[in-house]
Amino acid sequence: MRRVVSLYLPTWPTDRIRRRKGAPPHGEPLVTVKTEGSRRLVASVDHAAHELGLHPGQTIAHAQALVPNLHIVDATPEEDEASLTELARWCIGYSPIVAPNPPDGVWIDIAGADHLHGGEKELLTKLVRRIRDQKIGADACVADAPGTAWAVVRYGKEIVIPPGRSIEAVANLPVPALRVPPATVEALHRLGIERIGQLAAMPRAPLVRRFGKEVALRLDQAFGHVFEPLNPLVPTEMPAQRVTFVEPIGRLEDLQSVVKRLADRLCRDLERASLGVRRLDLVFERIDRRSTALRVGTAKATREAGHLAKLFHERLQTVDPGFGIEAAMLIASKAEPLSERQIEANGLTEGDTADVDLSRLVDRLSARLGPKRVYRLAPVESRVPERSMKRVPPLSPAIGVVWPENLPRPTRLLDPPEPVTAMALLPDHPPRFFVWRRVQHRVVRADGPERITGEWWKSERERASLRDYYRVENEQGARFWLFRDAPAAQGGRWWLHGLFA
Repeated sequence: MRRVVSLYLPTWPTDRIRRRKGAPPHGEPLVTVKTEGSRRLVASVDHAAHELGLHPGQTIAHAQALVPNLHIVDATPEEDEASLTELARWCIGYSPIVAPNPPDGVWIDIAGADHLHGGEKELLTKLVRRIRDQKIGADACVADAPGTAWAVVRYGKEIVIPPGRSIEAVANLPVPALRVPPATVEALHRLGIERIGQLAAMPRAPLVRRFGKEVALRLDQAFGHVFEPLNPLVPTEMPAQRVTFVEPIGRLEDLQSVVKRLADRLCRDLERASLGVRRLDLVFERIDRRSTALRVGTAKATREAGHLAKLFHERLQTVDPGFGIEAAMLIASKAEPLSERQIEANGLTEGDTADVDLSRLVDRLSARLGPKRVYRLAPVESRVPERSMKRVPPLSPAIGVVWPENLPRPTRLLDPPEPVTAMALLPDHPPRFFVWRRVQHRVVRADGPERITGEWWKSERERASLRDYYRVENEQGARFWLFRDAPAAQGGRWWLHGLFA
């Protein structure tokens, strides 16, 4: 299913000027000016100027009368568009299908790539945050159709439009959200039509006769009824291989064969350039001008064609060929230097002289489960159990911190700990039984207590923190890690924090 992001940059011309010149300071009104005949008009305004009542189309004389300390710079739409294209090239880091949407936006088709960022909402949050960190105003919305996302990000409030909800998302938006000329908007307003839903309720034939086919087309695009193609950027400096078919293909076996062929060609190019792949994009072009993209990543640089092709095999089943695929492209959207190395000499193979290479296994697991679900736990210098480890990439090097060998810890830690009901015969003794998740466990063996205090240097609350841990075993041989968060005399409660294998 297609999922398109509309990235909206409302103050792109003025933000670009500030980034290039370093002035004027943020908070001081800035506008760009264009010349139409003998008149000088405002072309774009920044946030401060907009707050003071300025807007594009005003004469400069009127604008200066309203804001005497106004900063004015000549508009350069060609440079704005070129810079927007460069920003679109940067957005390829989020998806292989990216297209500029001048003068103030970028299209990004994230279907097949959002899982690498934790989902659609997480992807949008990261994208917008990184752009705003560069002092560029930005908002984004994702929907099934480009027209829906464009309308909602500029005139609505939602950031993720669920699949199949395009009509509901745009029905209450104003008519300008349809991307129709201002003259058409004024004509619709004279008829009392202010919202898209009102326009959609009109009979189609009179609508087309009076306002032309463009209004009907834009309405269908906003509702997602008509396919709107994108012209994705393909940076020439990225290693890529493309193949066009004499007859459209669609069978899974054919797709797998094509991917293997493209991977072989691409890896030969990478070998000549001494490069290895870290991120690989596969784009299928259908005969109806729809594009489907898949993205995979690798744990370390590689150019082994068979391994790279296998990373796509399971996900190829999700590709909808429609009426047929007429072309395919494989792009190394992220590559790193990879020099040659000797793997066999005098009968000694790589396995005899080097550590086991787990990168292939990591790549396959990441492609199947998602990159965030493949990790390893690294030690952290903390006695508090839930802080004594952190998730790191599976192939990240050791940092020199190790857990004490004589410190027994459960194989599974519950975070947060779960409350249990327990009964001990004497204070500061292990419990005789406890109830966890409505199941009673009778304790037959126990060891403890192990007292762990809070890290007093972190906060005042930590200074008073205290836990007494016990390792206990029930009648069935299952072992648990329990703790009491205060001495029995102070009414401490019992918690289950871990399970031993």
